[in-house]
Amino acid sequence: MWTGEGPRSAQRDVTFSEPYRDPPQVMVSLSMFDMDQASNQRADLTAEDVTEIGFTLVFRTWGDTRVARVRADWMSIGELYHPDDWDITSP
Repeated sequence: MWTGEGPRSAQRDVTFSEPYRDPPQVMVSLSMFDMDQASNQRADLTAEDVTEIGFTLVFRTWGDTRVARVRADWMSIGELYHPDDWDITSP
């Protein structure tokens, strides 16, 4: 993304260390960015396709923004399974 042309997004698949009962809430943030000071600094960071087992972290930029590198942090909050949970199903 340094040339200001070509692909203007990058994505990474994230897998949770253990599955949630339902898709959790996922919050993302930029923890570091290195962008050219001579152009506008535009960035969009989102969590997409969130499931019980993971999500896709997507970084996008546009226009003349030149990106050398970025780092993202994320946090997920939701209900996990517990060994004492019972799953009673009717026959």
